[in-house]
Amino acid sequence: MFIALQAVSWVIFVALCIEAGGLLVNFIFSLLKPEMVSRLYQKLDLSQMYLANRTAYYVFYYVILAISILKAFLFYYVIRLMLKIDLAKPFSSFVARQIELISFYTLSIGLLSYVGSKLAKHFLNRGLDTTMLNPFWADSKAFIIMGLVVYIIATIFKKGVAIQSENDLTV
Repeated sequence: MFIALQAVSWVIFVALCIEAGGLLVNFIFSLLKPEMVSRLYQKLDLSQMYLANRTAYYVFYYVILAISILKAFLFYYVIRLMLKIDLAKPFSSFVARQIELISFYTLSIGLLSYVGSKLAKHFLNRGLDTTMLNPFWADSKAFIIMGLVVYIIATIFKKGVAIQSENDLTV
């Protein structure tokens, strides 16, 4: 079962890297050759936004790229954890640190997605069409809650590491 989870994590990681790379290529093409954007990854064409409000365009692309890159980093640390965890003795400082990093990235994704959704709503109320961006932050609250839960687990693992090292010294 653990090997199957590792394989799924690798697939998700590769997919997230492709998504982040595709969005980065979209951004570069949108600046250099805007006519090509409709044929690129996810057809994320923000050319109307670029013409209407360049600041909003750059802010939204930054948020979208940051979220995509953070998701890839999140699964990088999940894979790293899964490759190095010793299931016979799981309470180690490495595992505790990896879980803490996973909670940090998860919470960052959630908060950045939440801010992006509020910015999109703000600009939508001002007449700028941001509806095509909604899929990028549809799950912001879930990431925030998940980040908090993983942080609690990281705290428990830190305490487990302390107890385990104390027990090792006693024996």
